[in-house]
Amino acid sequence: MVAGLGLVALLTAAPGCKDEITSVPGESPSSIVFPARDVSYQQHVQPLFNQACALSACHDDGPHPSSLQLTSYENLMFNSLQVVVRGEPDQSVLVFRIEGSLSPRMPLNLNALNQNQINGIRTWIAEGALNN
Repeated sequence: MVAGLGLVALLTAAPGCKDEITSVPGESPSSIVFPARDVSYQQHVQPLFNQACALSACHDDGPHPSSLQLTSYENLMFNSLQVVVRGEPDQSVLVFRIEGSLSPRMPLNLNALNQNQINGIRTWIAEGALNN
């Protein structure tokens, strides 16, 4: 069984997550495009999290039941939930959630990430989940 699945209950999103994204005008999660390799946390992953995940009552710095904050690299990588296994996207709970292979699919109550974004996160993890 995958390491960290015992923490799955902690990863469920808050039922109060907003149904709409408040974002920079003209930008949406679908506008964030990942390259096939050399994925940058700062240029690709965090901007996607900011648009699709780090929302009020979801995975922002405020209180929510999951205790997973996606507002910085440190919050993602250095928490007790261990949702990312460096170099192992097929062992990372983050991937299971965004792909929908582990319920509930994330982002909750919002459009799913597109395949390019899912592949990009998988690639970033496979490349070592660096803070680059």
